[in-house]
Amino acid sequence: MENALKTLMTLCGQDEKNPDLDKTPFRVVKAFLEYTTGYREDPASHLEKTFDITQNDPIIVKDIEFYSMCEHHFAPFFGVAHVAYIPNKKVTGLSKIARVVEGYARRFQVQERLTNQIADAIESVLESRGVMVAIEAKHLCVSSRGAKKEEAKTFTLVSRGVYRDNPALRSEFMMAIK
Repeated sequence: MENALKTLMTLCGQDEKNPDLDKTPFRVVKAFLEYTTGYREDPASHLEKTFDITQNDPIIVKDIEFYSMCEHHFAPFFGVAHVAYIPNKKVTGLSKIARVVEGYARRFQVQERLTNQIADAIESVLESRGVMVAIEAKHLCVSSRGAKKEEAKTFTLVSRGVYRDNPALRSEFMMAIK
């Protein structure tokens, strides 16, 4: 792997004799293993710890920061996730929602799949009556290469259960995350 990275660096124009970069291939491999820690866990398992609390109204955790890597370009994308669910007899710890976001984000990803994976995990494990997930992210594959649109952001939205069928609930969620 390190030899392949040295070849890539040379291909890009880097002086292969620069002593300051001797450890760069090792650091790149180490960084990518950190960027992809989500492959070495089941993010949905964080939701298995639940509490028997009667809650019929939405629980919303917003502005969950995340960092991910575009699977098409290996370029970072980052932003915030907003997650709401309406419990069905059980709730989970608020930090568990953030851990689910982190676990799925720490993989090679596309934002659309990430949004769905978070919703699927909450719907499946918590058996919630409804789930809504919104992600707003900046993709370096859009802003720093290709189209080079520095201010462009991508917004994805997924609704499940009662959120899909109830415009008032969807509107309430959208107002809450503004």
